Amino acid sequence: MTNFAWMDVAQARQRLTQLSDLLQACVADGASIGFTDPQDLAVIEQFWRSRAANLVSGESELLIAFQHNVVVGCVMLGVGSMPNGRHRAEVSKLLVHPRARRQGIARQLMRLAEQRAQALDKTLLVLDTRSGDVATDLYLSLGWQIAGAIPGYAESITGEREATTVMFKRLERRP
Repeated sequence: MTNFAWMDVAQARQRLTQLSDLLQACVADGASIGFTDPQDLAVIEQFWRSRAANLVSGESELLIAFQHNVVVGCVMLGVGSMPNGRHRAEVSKLLVHPRARRQGIARQLMRLAEQRAQALDKTLLVLDTRSGDVATDLYLSLGWQIAGAIPGYAESITGEREATTVMFKRLERRP
């Protein structure tokens, strides 16, 4: 059984090692999520420490999925923005451990992130994903739309420069 929980900073810090393990496993499996060396644990741990700080400031929200009290997935929702962007949020770091895939975890993480964004009065979500990635099909099935692609946007773990696809989803305002 998979459980889901929004993390506060203390909870995120308690799960720093598990979050780092998750990110490392996804990068080693070829995920294009900003990291090019799955063995660079110092960089991965620093990433999670900085994201925990964003939880304190309210700039980000972190949702984790866990099985048997072990983190198997997560998604981040960037909600802090400039005054002209208070209506939007950015979805990032949708991760599911390779051994926990094909169980609907990513779909549920996205649904819960969308619900949270609506509760925060967000009416537009944005994200980017590696062009041609399997995640694109998931996003499209959830009603996301493609805004466009940027060639050579990110370097892969093999050193190739790959395109990214920018996507968006409009959310209905809550009454």
